[in-house]
Amino acid sequence: MYQAYPRYKIVARRTLVVLIGVLALPVMLFRQDRARFYSYLHRVWCKTSAKPVWLAQSEAGGGAFW
Repeated sequence: MYQAYPRYKIVARRTLVVLIGVLALPVMLFRQDRARFYSYLHRVWCKTSAKPVWLAQSEAGGGAFW
């Protein structure tokens, strides 16, 4: 049902996140909501599939209790 993104999409997404983060840095230094902005960029950086993050984390940690 869920598919992983191809490597070129992941690289393009991460390149865009770094570019936006660096360009926004001078403005974000003086804003109070910079943590929310950079948290959003981190979520975009980490996305490597169409699977929701909570589902991927629950599947990865599911074998710890068996």
